[in-house]
Amino acid sequence: MDGLRVMEDGTYLDGTFGRGGHARGVLQRLGTGGRLLLMDKDPEAIAVAEHGFGADPRVSIHRGSFTDLAHWDAVRDGLDGVLFDLGVSSPQLDVAERGFSFGKDGPLDMRMDPDAGESAAQWLARAGEAEIADVLWTFGEERMSRRIARAIVARRAEQPLTRTAQLAELIASVMPRPKAGRHEIHPATRSFQAIRIHVNRELADLEAGLDAAHAALRPGGRLAVISFHSLEDRIVKRFIARHAKAPAGNRRLPETDAFEPTLRAIGAARKGDAAEIAANPRARSAVLRVAEKLGAPGLGTRDPGLEEQRREGQQRQQGRIGVCSSRAASLFRVPSPASRVPPTTEPRP
Repeated sequence: MDGLRVMEDGTYLDGTFGRGGHARGVLQRLGTGGRLLLMDKDPEAIAVAEHGFGADPRVSIHRGSFTDLAHWDAVRDGLDGVLFDLGVSSPQLDVAERGFSFGKDGPLDMRMDPDAGESAAQWLARAGEAEIADVLWTFGEERMSRRIARAIVARRAEQPLTRTAQLAELIASVMPRPKAGRHEIHPATRSFQAIRIHVNRELADLEAGLDAAHAALRPGGRLAVISFHSLEDRIVKRFIARHAKAPAGNRRLPETDAFEPTLRAIGAARKGDAAEIAANPRARSAVLRVAEKLGAPGLGTRDPGLEEQRREGQQRQQGRIGVCSSRAASLFRVPSPASRVPPTTEPRP
């Protein structure tokens, strides 16, 4: 709530309603002239929103992905704040019938919108071994991705994989035994995460949603994003940096127009403190990043850091500031011609 900096007469979008925890927090700070726009692609979440918030004249509700927020008429006049709380919601994890949890046996579905796309079972039934391995490695960083993919293809030749318990047990059966006395996560954790991300197109939707939110925010509006694993957080971090910091310059190239920042990072990434994690263990991996939309060039802004950022951008492009840090360079390394490793991924084991 502090990151969103809710104004009484502002307009705010909760792009991942879930069960309304953030929505309640925003409404408590809104006055009679404020507006709260609620989105979710899960029909069960929308039903909860309509039951709990539908009678409030300040609230508008729309079922859909936040990637399509620009197409909602209620957004066209601009937003003073946007919140994305990424990943699955607790109710989705807790209800076995949704098929997200390896700890509860249910149909192998994993779709956040059960009316769109193919289920996890349908994808696993048709995908090739190489495709399955690539998904497990890319979205789950699962080191045993090839072994698991091979086992899935072999098992489905004997019987279809239709239940979460089936898949979890199969994955566990081919994973190395944990070392004695060492706490390990469930062997199916990374694979379930990867399949869920793939089925729901979560990372591609996040990139599109960030662009849509950036375009819809008014100057001074805040973007707040909560992510739960490094793949999501990396996308959010780079998105904010791309709009807040001038790209590295090169004195050997012709000068281009001066960089104009359109976002300002508000503080560093934040995590839950010990008290919050004790009360809500699922918050232990949550990371919050907040950014503020800057005024359009030429319209004037009271942001004290804007001119400094502009000057830095001009200096970078003129080659008077270091070309790029070693960390930034490592993120965009170029492989040798003989390398089979893509430029922006880690080598597969």
